[in-house]
Amino acid sequence: MNYLIKMGRAFYALALIVYGIQQCYFSSFRNVFVSPYQQYLPWLPLWAWLFGGYLIASGLSILTGRRGKEAALLGGAVFLFLFLSTQLTYQLISEPNKIYHLGLWVNQFKELALSGGAFVVAGSFSEGASDNRFYALLNKLVPYGNLLFLFTITVFGMGHIIYAELMPNAVPAWFSDRLFWIYFTGILLVGAGITIGFGIRLRVVALLLSVMIFLWFWIIHVPGAIGDPIARRGEYPASAADALAFSGVALLIAFTMPRQQWVSDIENWGRSLKQPL
Repeated sequence: MNYLIKMGRAFYALALIVYGIQQCYFSSFRNVFVSPYQQYLPWLPLWAWLFGGYLIASGLSILTGRRGKEAALLGGAVFLFLFLSTQLTYQLISEPNKIYHLGLWVNQFKELALSGGAFVVAGSFSEGASDNRFYALLNKLVPYGNLLFLFTITVFGMGHIIYAELMPNAVPAWFSDRLFWIYFTGILLVGAGITIGFGIRLRVVALLLSVMIFLWFWIIHVPGAIGDPIARRGEYPASAADALAFSGVALLIAFTMPRQQWVSDIENWGRSLKQPL
């Protein structure tokens, strides 16, 4: 089991390293990390290189385990801050009449999943975080970080169902019925997100989710990344890294989360109400 936990962390860490290399190579932020607001940033290449270096260093820290918990906690906070400050505001201001279109939120929800995934990674380390108050505060989010990841998984599943007619090319041509597989995948994602979110058969479902996404990584994303690694500012290798990271997060949920903390919180709250005053 310890081997699988390390493998889950490694998947997430390797994804961060890929993102960092991409940032430095293209000298701009990936749209998953910063909204199109980045075009107004002075010295954009410099900020992109610095952020790329940070992602590489964070990935190496998680991969080696040296201050890995702190690196994961900080990563969760960074991704969440960027989501709230640039992605969410951009969507609400620039597309106020289209915010209900799930197709416009792909990049934003990916960042939300990476934020939640970072907190899941942090929770996989047995040692506690440093005594720093900032890290102590972030550590309180660890039991709930998986909900951000599962929200994205559920929404992406809904997107597969809603936009199935527009996604046949997402499935390799050698699949017999590509439309069926898109619908089927959407149903599995929605089911997994809801089931794990409520803590129902958490380990089994999370493990199956990890295996499913890992298969996509090899069947869909790796061929695309090899076929055209620099198209759209390296989006295909980055998408492959997304799949690897998500697979790792699901694996960590399966083997490091005994229960859903928010369910336990509600149960404890209910018991407290029944106690006589």
